[in-house]
Amino acid sequence: MFGGRPAGLMLGVVLAGATASLAQVSYTPMPMDQGFGPLDKAAPAVPAEQLIAKFTTKESAFRAALNNYTYRRSVKVQTVDDDGKVDGEYFEVTDVSFDSTGRRTEHVVQAPASTLERIMMSPADFQDIQQRLPFVLTQEDVGQYNVTYVGKQKVDELDTYVFDVAPKVIVKNHRYFQGKIWVDAQDFQIVVTNGKNVPDDTRKGHEDLSPPFVTYREEIDGKYWFPVYTKGDGILHFSGGSGYISQDVHIREFVKYTDYKQFKSTVKITYQGQDVGSDPNGGSHPAQGQPQSQPPASAPPSSPHP
Repeated sequence: MFGGRPAGLMLGVVLAGATASLAQVSYTPMPMDQGFGPLDKAAPAVPAEQLIAKFTTKESAFRAALNNYTYRRSVKVQTVDDDGKVDGEYFEVTDVSFDSTGRRTEHVVQAPASTLERIMMSPADFQDIQQRLPFVLTQEDVGQYNVTYVGKQKVDELDTYVFDVAPKVIVKNHRYFQGKIWVDAQDFQIVVTNGKNVPDDTRKGHEDLSPPFVTYREEIDGKYWFPVYTKGDGILHFSGGSGYISQDVHIREFVKYTDYKQFKSTVKITYQGQDVGSDPNGGSHPAQGQPQSQPPASAPPSSPHP
């Protein structure tokens, strides 16, 4: 989430001190590229509940696997003026690894001075980047969401199931994902996420807003579908307050995940007695038809570079 000066980036639900509220958030999702085929809305051959149970089990295994990988994360946040020119930028490159005791650590390797002036990065922004842009829907978390089957769709060469995901309720001081996910019909792992983190803080003088985003994953080590690229883009409305005026700010956000390496080589995660994500034919197929550690075909040339 980002904040307008002097506060913070987010889009829409006011909790106003309540313990929980209905999860009704209106936003414009990110446009999808040409790799997405027609949507087949026919009922699936397997009941949707079984599909959800299967992919959330795989997502639980994926989350455990991710905790045993090191990687590099590059983050770029830009503000864009009315002429389409970048007038402010935050950029940071971080190596996510482990210390000598095996504890997860983050080491910043590049962080030039931010030139953002019309917004400021809030703690929620950094939490979104670290935890929620690479959205994972596990068995442990699925009970918090309404997950609705939408149909089947081809994504480049992949057959996928499409689901709508929205929080059942929004509990104060908690953040959730709302949007669509595309689940690989062979590996039963999420390969594309398109939506937004909710809720936004819209209190005047305390606004903390975030744009919609799309995240792509690729198959790493022939087993797991890991996030490789996120793009967020939106115009955020800050209503203004004492000492500052209202403004609309065009925000672009890019996150790139590269250099995945397994840290604990002895770890083996299984699902129904088999290695999770293994291809029965012994091969692997990267999402969006791209080689490992490259952004998908839809990635703009302005994506962050380490």
